[in-house]
Amino acid sequence: MTVAEDRAHDLTQIDPPRFAEPPTSAEPPAPAGQPTPQPAKPARARWERPAVLALLAATAVLYIWGLGASGWANAYYSAAAQAGSQSWKAMFFGSFDASSFITVDKAPASMWVMALSARIFGVNSWSILVPQALEGVAAVGVLYATVRRWFSPAAGLIAGAVMALTPVAVLMFRFNNPDALLVLLLVLGAYAMTRAVEQGKTKWLLLAGAFVGFAFLAKMLQSLLVVPAFGLVYLIAAPVGFWKRIWQLLSALGAMIAGAGWWVAIVSLIPASARPYIGGSQTNSVLELTLGYNGFGRLTGEEVGSVGGGAGGNAGGNWGSTGLTRMFDGEIGGQVAWLLPAALILLVAGLVITARAPRTSRTRAALVLWGGWLLTTAATFSFMAGIFHAYYTVALAPAVGALVGIGAASLWRHRESIVARAVLAAALAVTAVWANVLLGRSADFMPWLRTTVVVVGLLTAAALFALPWLRWRQVATVVAGAGIAVALAGPAAYALDTASTAHTGSIPTAGPSVQGSGFGGGRMGGGGMQAPPNGGTQNGATQNGGIPGGGQQGTGTTGGNRDGRTTGGGGAGGLLSASTPSSELVALLQADADSYTWAGAAVGSQNAAGYQLGSGEPVMSLGGFNGSDPSISLADFQKLVEAKKVHYFLGGGGAFGGRSNGGSSSASEIASWVAENYTAKTVGGVTVYDLTS
Repeated sequence: MTVAEDRAHDLTQIDPPRFAEPPTSAEPPAPAGQPTPQPAKPARARWERPAVLALLAATAVLYIWGLGASGWANAYYSAAAQAGSQSWKAMFFGSFDASSFITVDKAPASMWVMALSARIFGVNSWSILVPQALEGVAAVGVLYATVRRWFSPAAGLIAGAVMALTPVAVLMFRFNNPDALLVLLLVLGAYAMTRAVEQGKTKWLLLAGAFVGFAFLAKMLQSLLVVPAFGLVYLIAAPVGFWKRIWQLLSALGAMIAGAGWWVAIVSLIPASARPYIGGSQTNSVLELTLGYNGFGRLTGEEVGSVGGGAGGNAGGNWGSTGLTRMFDGEIGGQVAWLLPAALILLVAGLVITARAPRTSRTRAALVLWGGWLLTTAATFSFMAGIFHAYYTVALAPAVGALVGIGAASLWRHRESIVARAVLAAALAVTAVWANVLLGRSADFMPWLRTTVVVVGLLTAAALFALPWLRWRQVATVVAGAGIAVALAGPAAYALDTASTAHTGSIPTAGPSVQGSGFGGGRMGGGGMQAPPNGGTQNGATQNGGIPGGGQQGTGTTGGNRDGRTTGGGGAGGLLSASTPSSELVALLQADADSYTWAGAAVGSQNAAGYQLGSGEPVMSLGGFNGSDPSISLADFQKLVEAKKVHYFLGGGGAFGGRSNGGSSSASEIASWVAENYTAKTVGGVTVYDLTS
């Protein structure tokens, strides 16, 4: 492909009457067996490197500044990182505790990163959270490099800035859920796929498959949502023959399976007696966890052992209303959707413009890649009837950023065309109006910004369309700058609010509280977290059959208090919030801990997590995250007690203990047996049973 042909592919000229890319006079194809000539990359402008460094530095400050205020953030994963820092076995399996009783309910790749950091720098908030922030900075940098490779530095910078300022991205790159590593690996996969489409070389396609496969080890089947877009773009646009494309894609599929399957195979082949119980499964099977609780169960809502059934269609349900508008509603819109309408407008316009382009058009290939990523992922999130949280939508941020960067920069280069100006003006006007709507959902949050954005945005959109009549050569830079500022003002305000607020618990959300959504919580000093309506704890009392043993609980909707902290000197946790042990309880757990395999046992992982993190000693999580996994029977627990493997049983907590969607009741049976046969005492607000007395 010649430079001239490549430029024609990349919207260097727009034909308004036909709305298509013009034909070009290209060099004859290379002889068989010889590589296709490749165009030179765009030359680097003098300002490009400082601009990129400034973007990455600003992103690092946004993601790292004040990070320690969130404490353990999601204590569930922090406890697993602590366990991995103490035991290589626990690290490999992703065990919740260093004695490897049960794993977390995800594959362990993100825990590997945190555990290695904790081994080097000690177990603390910074060593656990900073890796996610650095993953975010790296993801922004890779996204820039991917978009810039085929387009302009401006396109890459816009793409990176949009992603960096997406509120849910700021949230998750300052948190310790697996989503941060997932996004980084998928963006790396997109970069490798871009190189593969560009050159038609198998090595890049294999690398793309390997990145997606390793992303599976971060968040299982969610990683596969990009696969249709990756496969389609290579099948359409790779500069090699059809059958070669087919066998190359099959090879990439093999690389993806190998990248994910090696760990799954090892865990499946090891006898159950030699490894921890697979948390989140009902049969101690990593395949069941993958295909059930973390797989198709998320789509259908039939997740045995989870906190309830599905969403129940458009009428709403346990995890919110499903349907086409889900990504724009009160719970999700402010997290990720600020530039989603603009991305869709630019995607459609770009596909129309490139409809008659040659098969290997890079512009169309990029639109298929990022548009396929966006549409497939958004559709899945919109209609999945099982467990769904707003922070999942961080997976949309790279695609939104790429589409906005590609579309805006490409059309801006052809602003002399009325078609290009009309599309840009429409995208900007819609973005300004939509930002006004989103800001209005948090009426007390910077009320002046709402009016400013819509007024300046509409005026800038009008000026953009009228550039030829405004002597645009003199004012074009001002209009472009104003347009970018208006488009990013809303998400930037939410991003700064997110970065300045500490977040804890299992369901964090970005930005200020949104009226009527139940979100804006999971934050210390902020509103409470949303909890499923069927079961759980409220005002400190368990519903649907409580777990014996009273623990001090707060008054929030999740069993903790509304600001993410327990009151008093300590107390039991809830389903979604960790326990807060007092110094007295920590000393009790640490005393003579080396004589026991587990210093204590508690129902539910969040409840156990606080005790484990506070004491530094292994605490057995009975029933896993929801308290509903059949991780151990009453008879087997009694044998461990008889062998003096477990020192204390810690009562209270807000886990379901088997009352959730058909899960096991073994944790509740154990708790009842302990309460009936051992003497209770209260230590730091928590009911404690000494199993050795």
